[in-house]
Amino acid sequence: MAVTIVVRAGGEGSPLSLTLDAPRLVIGRGEGCEVRLPDPSVSHRHASLRQRGGEYLLVDEGSTNGTYLGPVRLPPQTPRAVRSGELLRVGRIWLEVRIEAAIVKGGGSAAKELALELVTRGLAAQGEEPWPRVTVLEGPDEGRSVTLRDAARRYVIGRSKEADLPMEDAATARRHVEIGRKGDALVVVDLGSTTGALLDGQPLGVRETVWRAGQELTVGQNVLGFENPAALALAELERSPDEQMRPGDAPAQPGSASDPPAEETPAPDATSADETPPPGLADDELSVPIRRGGAAVKAPREGSWGAVDGAVGALALAVMALSLAAAWWLFGR
Repeated sequence: MAVTIVVRAGGEGSPLSLTLDAPRLVIGRGEGCEVRLPDPSVSHRHASLRQRGGEYLLVDEGSTNGTYLGPVRLPPQTPRAVRSGELLRVGRIWLEVRIEAAIVKGGGSAAKELALELVTRGLAAQGEEPWPRVTVLEGPDEGRSVTLRDAARRYVIGRSKEADLPMEDAATARRHVEIGRKGDALVVVDLGSTTGALLDGQPLGVRETVWRAGQELTVGQNVLGFENPAALALAELERSPDEQMRPGDAPAQPGSASDPPAEETPAPDATSADETPPPGLADDELSVPIRRGGAAVKAPREGSWGAVDGAVGALALAVMALSLAAAWWLFGR
Protein backbone atom coordinates (compact mmCIF):
# COMPACT_ATOMS: atom_id res chain seq x y z
CA MET A 1 0.00 0.00 0.00
CA ALA A 2 1.18 3.50 -0.81
CA VAL A 3 0.91 6.46 1.53
CA THR A 4 -0.20 9.92 0.41
CA ILE A 5 0.83 12.93 2.48
CA VAL A 6 -1.50 15.91 2.01
CA VAL A 7 -0.37 19.31 3.25
CA ARG A 8 -3.39 20.85 4.96
CA ALA A 9 -1.92 24.34 5.02
CA GLY A 10 0.09 26.26 2.50
CA GLY A 11 -1.77 29.30 1.19
CA GLU A 12 -4.06 29.58 -1.79
CA GLY A 13 -4.33 27.01 -4.55
CA SER A 14 -5.14 23.34 -4.77
CA PRO A 15 -3.96 21.07 -1.92
CA LEU A 16 -0.40 19.84 -2.28
CA SER A 17 0.41 16.17 -1.82
CA LEU A 18 2.98 13.44 -2.40
CA THR A 19 2.26 9.75 -2.93
CA LEU A 20 5.12 7.50 -1.87
CA ASP A 21 5.79 3.81 -1.32
CA ALA A 22 8.88 3.11 0.76
CA PRO A 23 9.61 1.28 4.01
CA ARG A 24 10.60 4.57 5.67
CA LEU A 25 9.61 8.13 4.83
CA VAL A 26 11.36 10.99 6.60
CA ILE A 27 9.43 14.23 7.13
CA GLY A 28 11.46 17.37 7.76
CA ARG A 29 13.03 20.56 6.47
CA GLY A 30 16.28 19.04 5.25
CA GLU A 31 17.19 18.35 1.64
CA GLY A 32 17.37 14.57 2.11
CA CYS A 33 13.82 14.18 3.42
CA GLU A 34 11.14 12.43 1.35
CA VAL A 35 8.61 15.06 2.49
CA ARG A 36 10.25 18.51 2.67
CA LEU A 37 8.40 21.19 4.62
CA PRO A 38 10.13 24.60 4.45
CA ASP A 39 9.06 26.03 7.80
CA PRO A 40 11.56 26.93 10.56
CA SER A 41 9.32 25.26 13.17
CA VAL A 42 9.97 21.92 11.42
CA SER A 43 13.27 20.24 12.32
CA HIS A 44 15.67 19.08 9.60
CA ARG A 45 14.70 15.46 10.42
CA HIS A 46 11.46 15.92 12.30
CA ALA A 47 9.49 12.66 12.08
CA SER A 48 9.23 9.48 10.04
CA LEU A 49 6.59 7.07 8.80
CA ARG A 50 7.78 3.48 8.98
CA GLN A 51 5.99 0.70 7.16
CA ARG A 52 5.17 -2.46 9.11
CA GLY A 53 3.18 -4.93 7.11
CA GLY A 54 0.05 -3.16 5.88
CA GLU A 55 0.27 -0.28 8.34
CA TYR A 56 2.45 2.76 8.96
CA LEU A 57 3.96 3.84 12.28
CA LEU A 58 4.60 7.50 13.09
CA VAL A 59 7.82 8.23 15.01
CA ASP A 60 9.14 11.56 16.31
CA GLU A 61 12.84 11.77 15.46
CA GLY A 62 13.78 13.98 18.42
CA SER A 63 12.34 17.16 16.93
CA THR A 64 12.50 20.57 18.60
CA ASN A 65 8.76 21.28 18.57
CA GLY A 66 7.36 17.77 18.76
CA THR A 67 5.19 15.54 16.59
CA TYR A 68 1.44 15.36 17.23
CA LEU A 69 -1.06 12.72 16.17
CA GLY A 70 -4.25 14.72 16.44
CA PRO A 71 -4.01 16.52 19.80
CA VAL A 72 -1.56 13.99 21.33
CA ARG A 73 2.16 14.71 21.43
CA LEU A 74 4.26 11.62 20.79
CA PRO A 75 7.29 10.89 22.96
CA PRO A 76 10.52 10.82 20.91
CA GLN A 77 11.34 7.49 19.26
CA THR A 78 8.03 5.96 20.35
CA PRO A 79 6.13 4.46 17.37
CA ARG A 80 2.39 5.05 17.10
CA ALA A 81 0.17 3.41 14.45
CA VAL A 82 -1.47 5.81 12.00
CA ARG A 83 -4.83 5.11 10.38
CA SER A 84 -5.77 6.37 6.95
CA GLY A 85 -7.36 9.82 7.15
CA GLU A 86 -5.71 10.79 10.44
CA LEU A 87 -4.10 14.20 10.91
CA LEU A 88 -0.64 14.78 12.28
CA ARG A 89 1.28 17.96 13.01
CA VAL A 90 4.99 18.68 12.72
CA GLY A 91 5.88 22.15 13.96
CA ARG A 92 3.16 24.44 12.58
CA ILE A 93 2.29 22.20 9.62
CA TRP A 94 -0.75 19.93 9.63
CA LEU A 95 -0.60 16.87 7.38
CA GLU A 96 -3.19 14.27 6.44
CA VAL A 97 -2.12 10.66 5.94
CA ARG A 98 -3.97 8.52 3.40
CA ILE A 99 -3.01 4.85 3.16
CA GLU A 100 -4.45 3.36 -0.01
CA ALA A 101 -3.63 1.81 -3.34
CA ALA A 102 -2.38 4.70 -5.48
CA ILE A 103 0.10 5.57 -8.18
CA VAL A 104 3.39 6.74 -6.71
CA LYS A 105 4.01 10.40 -7.59
CA GLY A 106 6.94 11.19 -5.37
CA GLY A 107 10.70 10.98 -5.26
CA GLY A 108 13.56 13.41 -4.77
CA SER A 109 12.45 15.87 -7.46
CA ALA A 110 8.81 15.76 -6.34
CA ALA A 111 9.81 16.50 -2.74
CA LYS A 112 11.80 19.53 -3.89
CA GLU A 113 8.98 20.76 -6.11
CA LEU A 114 6.57 20.46 -3.15
CA ALA A 115 8.92 22.53 -0.99
CA LEU A 116 9.38 25.15 -3.71
CA GLU A 117 5.63 25.44 -4.25
CA LEU A 118 5.05 25.92 -0.52
CA VAL A 119 7.70 28.66 -0.43
CA THR A 120 6.24 30.24 -3.57
CA ARG A 121 2.78 30.39 -2.04
CA GLY A 122 4.15 31.78 1.20
CA LEU A 123 6.08 34.57 -0.54
CA ALA A 124 3.10 35.40 -2.76
CA ALA A 125 0.85 35.62 0.31
CA GLN A 126 3.28 38.20 1.74
CA GLY A 127 3.06 40.30 -1.42
CA GLU A 128 6.48 39.29 -2.77
CA GLU A 129 7.15 38.01 -6.29
CA PRO A 130 8.51 34.46 -5.91
CA TRP A 131 8.67 33.30 -9.56
CA PRO A 132 11.85 32.97 -11.65
CA ARG A 133 12.73 36.05 -13.70
CA VAL A 134 14.94 36.00 -16.81
CA THR A 135 16.74 39.31 -17.47
CA VAL A 136 19.01 40.59 -20.24
CA LEU A 137 22.23 41.42 -18.40
CA GLU A 138 24.26 42.77 -21.31
CA GLY A 139 23.62 43.64 -24.93
CA PRO A 140 21.32 45.75 -27.11
CA ASP A 141 18.24 44.74 -25.08
CA GLU A 142 19.81 45.14 -21.63
CA GLY A 143 17.23 45.42 -18.84
CA ARG A 144 14.39 43.58 -20.57
CA SER A 145 12.94 40.69 -18.58
CA VAL A 146 10.19 38.11 -18.37
CA THR A 147 8.71 36.41 -15.29
CA LEU A 148 8.00 32.67 -15.51
CA ARG A 149 4.80 32.48 -13.48
CA ASP A 150 3.37 29.31 -15.02
CA ALA A 151 5.38 26.16 -14.31
CA ALA A 152 3.60 24.27 -17.12
CA ARG A 153 4.33 26.84 -19.84
CA ARG A 154 7.26 27.27 -22.20
CA TYR A 155 8.35 30.87 -22.78
CA VAL A 156 9.81 32.03 -26.11
CA ILE A 157 12.65 34.54 -26.48
CA GLY A 158 13.02 36.09 -29.92
CA ARG A 159 12.56 39.06 -32.24
CA SER A 160 8.87 38.31 -32.87
CA LYS A 161 6.38 40.68 -31.25
CA GLU A 162 4.48 37.60 -30.06
CA ALA A 163 7.51 36.34 -28.13
CA ASP A 164 7.26 36.30 -24.35
CA LEU A 165 10.56 38.21 -24.19
CA PRO A 166 10.72 40.23 -27.44
CA MET A 167 14.13 41.45 -28.58
CA GLU A 168 15.26 44.28 -30.87
CA ASP A 169 18.66 42.71 -31.53
CA ALA A 170 19.03 41.99 -35.26
CA ALA A 171 21.17 38.91 -34.51
CA THR A 172 18.28 37.28 -32.66
CA ALA A 173 15.89 34.99 -34.58
CA ARG A 174 12.13 35.57 -34.48
CA ARG A 175 11.78 32.49 -32.26
CA HIS A 176 15.29 31.91 -30.97
CA VAL A 177 15.08 29.84 -27.74
CA GLU A 178 12.40 28.39 -25.50
CA ILE A 179 12.70 28.22 -21.71
CA GLY A 180 10.68 26.63 -18.92
CA ARG A 181 10.81 25.86 -15.22
CA LYS A 182 12.22 22.68 -13.71
CA GLY A 183 12.52 22.61 -9.94
CA ASP A 184 14.88 25.35 -8.79
CA ALA A 185 16.46 25.55 -12.26
CA LEU A 186 15.24 26.25 -15.80
CA VAL A 187 15.42 24.27 -19.03
CA VAL A 188 16.33 25.87 -22.35
CA VAL A 189 16.27 24.61 -25.95
CA ASP A 190 17.39 26.17 -29.24
CA LEU A 191 14.42 26.46 -31.61
CA GLY A 192 16.60 26.07 -34.70
CA SER A 193 18.04 29.57 -34.92
CA THR A 194 20.72 30.24 -37.57
CA THR A 195 23.13 31.88 -35.09
CA GLY A 196 22.57 29.38 -32.30
CA ALA A 197 22.69 29.99 -28.54
CA LEU A 198 25.34 29.38 -25.88
CA LEU A 199 25.01 28.35 -22.23
CA ASP A 200 28.20 29.26 -20.38
CA GLY A 201 29.99 29.17 -23.75
CA GLN A 202 28.65 25.74 -24.77
CA PRO A 203 26.31 25.48 -27.80
CA LEU A 204 22.73 24.45 -27.12
CA GLY A 205 21.23 21.57 -29.03
CA VAL A 206 17.66 20.83 -30.03
CA ARG A 207 17.08 18.94 -26.77
CA GLU A 208 16.36 20.54 -23.42
CA THR A 209 19.40 21.62 -21.41
CA VAL A 210 19.25 22.46 -17.70
CA TRP A 211 20.00 26.14 -17.05
CA ARG A 212 21.16 26.63 -13.47
CA ALA A 213 21.34 29.81 -11.43
CA GLY A 214 24.61 31.64 -12.08
CA GLN A 215 25.00 30.39 -15.64
CA GLU A 216 24.77 32.85 -18.54
CA LEU A 217 22.75 32.29 -21.70
CA THR A 218 23.91 34.04 -24.89
CA VAL A 219 21.19 34.74 -27.47
CA GLY A 220 22.38 36.79 -30.46
CA GLN A 221 24.31 39.72 -28.98
CA ASN A 222 22.49 39.56 -25.62
CA VAL A 223 23.63 37.83 -22.43
CA LEU A 224 20.86 36.64 -20.13
CA GLY A 225 20.70 35.42 -16.55
CA PHE A 226 17.96 34.51 -14.13
CA GLU A 227 17.13 34.60 -10.45
CA ASN A 228 14.66 32.44 -8.52
CA PRO A 229 13.49 34.07 -5.26
CA ALA A 230 11.65 30.94 -4.10
CA ALA A 231 14.74 28.78 -4.53
CA LEU A 232 16.87 31.32 -2.64
CA ALA A 233 14.33 31.44 0.19
CA LEU A 234 14.17 27.62 0.33
CA ALA A 235 17.96 27.36 0.60
CA GLU A 236 17.99 29.95 3.37
CA LEU A 237 15.24 28.12 5.28
CA GLU A 238 17.11 24.84 5.04
CA ARG A 239 20.28 26.44 6.46
CA SER A 240 18.53 28.16 9.35
CA PRO A 241 18.34 26.64 12.85
CA ASP A 242 15.09 25.32 14.30
CA GLU A 243 12.69 27.96 15.59
CA GLN A 244 11.41 27.26 19.10
CA MET A 245 7.62 27.60 19.06
CA ARG A 246 5.92 29.53 21.86
CA PRO A 247 2.68 28.52 23.59
CA GLY A 248 -0.21 29.46 21.32
CA ASP A 249 1.83 29.33 18.09
CA ALA A 250 0.28 26.08 16.93
CA PRO A 251 -2.61 26.45 14.44
CA ALA A 252 -5.95 24.83 15.16
CA GLN A 253 -6.53 21.36 13.79
CA PRO A 254 -7.97 21.57 10.25
CA GLY A 255 -11.69 20.98 10.09
CA SER A 256 -12.11 21.77 13.76
CA ALA A 257 -11.26 25.43 14.25
CA SER A 258 -12.82 25.46 17.71
CA ASP A 259 -10.38 22.89 19.06
CA PRO A 260 -7.58 24.39 21.17
CA PRO A 261 -4.06 24.13 19.77
CA ALA A 262 -2.35 20.86 20.58
CA GLU A 263 0.27 22.43 22.82
CA GLU A 264 1.22 21.30 26.29
CA THR A 265 -0.49 23.65 28.74
CA PRO A 266 2.06 25.22 31.08
CA ALA A 267 1.35 25.41 34.79
CA PRO A 268 -0.08 28.85 35.72
CA ASP A 269 2.34 31.21 37.43
CA ALA A 270 1.50 32.65 40.82
CA THR A 271 2.01 36.13 39.44
CA SER A 272 2.10 37.67 36.01
CA ALA A 273 5.12 39.54 34.71
CA ASP A 274 3.54 42.95 35.25
CA GLU A 275 2.59 42.30 38.89
CA THR A 276 5.68 43.62 40.66
CA PRO A 277 5.78 43.31 44.47
CA PRO A 278 5.53 46.68 46.18
CA PRO A 279 8.58 47.75 48.21
CA GLY A 280 8.90 45.92 51.51
CA LEU A 281 6.51 43.11 50.54
CA ALA A 282 8.01 39.65 50.40
CA ASP A 283 7.30 37.30 47.51
CA ASP A 284 5.30 34.94 49.72
CA GLU A 285 2.99 37.82 50.73
CA LEU A 286 1.82 38.47 47.16
CA SER A 287 -1.88 38.06 46.53
CA VAL A 288 -2.86 35.39 44.02
CA PRO A 289 -4.28 36.62 40.66
CA ILE A 290 -7.58 35.06 39.56
CA ARG A 291 -8.35 35.29 35.87
CA ARG A 292 -11.91 36.01 34.82
CA GLY A 293 -12.63 36.64 31.19
CA GLY A 294 -8.94 37.19 30.52
CA ALA A 295 -8.46 39.88 33.20
CA ALA A 296 -6.38 39.39 36.32
CA VAL A 297 -8.25 40.16 39.55
CA LYS A 298 -6.33 40.41 42.82
CA ALA A 299 -7.72 38.31 45.64
CA PRO A 300 -6.34 38.16 49.19
CA ARG A 301 -4.27 35.19 50.14
CA GLU A 302 -5.80 32.71 52.52
CA GLY A 303 -5.04 33.79 56.09
CA SER A 304 -4.35 37.47 55.26
CA TRP A 305 -6.47 40.44 56.47
CA GLY A 306 -8.65 42.48 54.18
CA ALA A 307 -10.31 45.89 54.82
CA VAL A 308 -13.40 44.36 56.47
CA ASP A 309 -11.26 42.21 58.78
CA GLY A 310 -9.34 45.32 59.87
CA ALA A 311 -12.52 47.24 60.70
CA VAL A 312 -13.86 44.39 62.80
CA GLY A 313 -10.58 44.14 64.70
CA ALA A 314 -10.53 47.87 65.40
CA LEU A 315 -14.11 47.76 66.77
CA ALA A 316 -13.21 44.83 69.04
CA LEU A 317 -10.23 46.76 70.47
CA ALA A 318 -12.42 49.79 71.11
CA VAL A 319 -15.01 47.70 73.01
CA MET A 320 -12.22 46.11 75.07
CA ALA A 321 -10.83 49.54 75.97
CA LEU A 322 -14.27 50.80 77.12
CA SER A 323 -14.72 47.67 79.24
CA LEU A 324 -11.37 48.21 81.00
CA ALA A 325 -12.21 51.86 81.67
CA ALA A 326 -15.58 50.92 83.22
CA ALA A 327 -13.95 48.28 85.44
CA TRP A 328 -11.38 50.79 86.73
CA TRP A 329 -14.16 53.32 87.51
CA LEU A 330 -16.17 50.75 89.54
CA PHE A 331 -13.37 49.02 91.42
CA GLY A 332 -10.69 51.60 91.55
CA ARG A 333 -12.57 54.23 93.55
